[in-house]
Amino acid sequence: MAITTPTRERYRDDPSVLTVLKSPRLLTREALAGLVVALALIPEAISFSIIAGVDPRVGLFSSFVMAVTIAFVGGRPAMISAATGAVALVIAPMMRDHGFDYFIATVLLAGVMQIALALLGVARLMRFIPRSVMVGFVNALAILVLIAQLPHLFGVPWLVYPLVVVGVAVIVLIPRLQKVVPSPLIAVALLTSAVLVFGWLVPNVGDQGELPRSLPEFFVPQVPLTLETLGIIAPTAFAMALVGLMESLLTAKLVDDITDTRSNKTRESWGQGVANLLSGVFGGMGGCAVIGQTMINVKVSGARSRVSTFLAGVFVLVLVVALGDVVALIPMAALVAVMIMVVVSTFDWHSIRPSTLKRMPRSETLVMVVTVVVVVITHNLAIGVIVGVITAMVLFARRVAHFQTVTRTVTDATAHYAVEGELFWASSNDLTTQFSYTEDPAHVVIDLSRSHIWDASTVAALDAIETKYARLGKTVELRGLNAASTGMRERLTGQLGAES
Repeated sequence: MAITTPTRERYRDDPSVLTVLKSPRLLTREALAGLVVALALIPEAISFSIIAGVDPRVGLFSSFVMAVTIAFVGGRPAMISAATGAVALVIAPMMRDHGFDYFIATVLLAGVMQIALALLGVARLMRFIPRSVMVGFVNALAILVLIAQLPHLFGVPWLVYPLVVVGVAVIVLIPRLQKVVPSPLIAVALLTSAVLVFGWLVPNVGDQGELPRSLPEFFVPQVPLTLETLGIIAPTAFAMALVGLMESLLTAKLVDDITDTRSNKTRESWGQGVANLLSGVFGGMGGCAVIGQTMINVKVSGARSRVSTFLAGVFVLVLVVALGDVVALIPMAALVAVMIMVVVSTFDWHSIRPSTLKRMPRSETLVMVVTVVVVVITHNLAIGVIVGVITAMVLFARRVAHFQTVTRTVTDATAHYAVEGELFWASSNDLTTQFSYTEDPAHVVIDLSRSHIWDASTVAALDAIETKYARLGKTVELRGLNAASTGMRERLTGQLGAES
């Protein structure tokens, strides 16, 4: 007997916010995790603002608003949403060509589109993303995070390198001694203290851009409410909505796997839309889930609830507005060390082991490689995933095309053909070539009891076979069609044009 689980029970947060607030141990874990995430978000938000061509405050305020908002409306607990590089790349041309007001109008429209896509059930499309694409997505993301650290490792004082090494060592070794305080936070505090005490001159957070001195303000873009304006912002807004949803849903699925829990992807979809709307309302650049900081939160710091996400946003605001002068002194080497460990923990090392590659079907390995290569070349996770899915579909169709078999026997002046396998556009294209039209007797029986007709291409192929035999004065009898296949053939046969 099938057992159904109510939706509310299936997606219940574990642990709940109330459970965390009642437990000093859990609350400490979530708070410290949020602090580490905030420290990692600040320099990236500044960098993404530069990519988008806007003031650093725009990215920082966007990270604050999105993290706090998604903590309430998102479907995946402990996942971090903020300003991201993928969204910055998509929306940058709008700022360059039309200015800040059109830029914010685009963010607002993207939020509306994400809510609409959520209501249309776009989250259910996640089931069509193969595992090989997911592995490629994760590995490509780790590579992109590593590439993003390279500017902080080239053309810098030599002291940066030992600082990064010490930071990585602290993050690796400290958990063996204690697990109360996240090791990345200890690494940041230790390296910052060392730099200040010894007066070492190394790049710090303050070098990335000016931090804001005030709270975000309500902002209404001054654009004409016309179809012309809609025509300008809609294409970019739609691209931003798709990129944001794809990255967020893939990240949510990854966290589901890490935590062995399920999350509400539909709620996450419209939650991202609401977060982008509020980000735009306060003059932010919008964004989506950020997998690097999410991995810091979930995998490195062990956070599991919405409390860490909420506090990450709050800490971003407090750190940049109230403690901006202190945050500006944090050496970039400390944050690079944190992100390097994120890369190590994110990359699926098992997927590239020789033993794994030897056992894995070549087609799945190819899909993974294609996904990684496209993402790394385009620096766009959404494009890489789309290309990976298309590659998987093509390879699957090619493989399934060979599952169809046709067996011929001749008895009592009748040719019998037994067709076995699924018949669709890929497999039915070769169907017409597997009959001996001139050699067969006057009566031909085609047994389809072990096959199924899936599309019009198969109906057209069967029509073509009958036509070829009819031209030779021979009759064809189709047997064994199931009800669904019979219904499709009756609707379409003879309606698909001339066959030869």
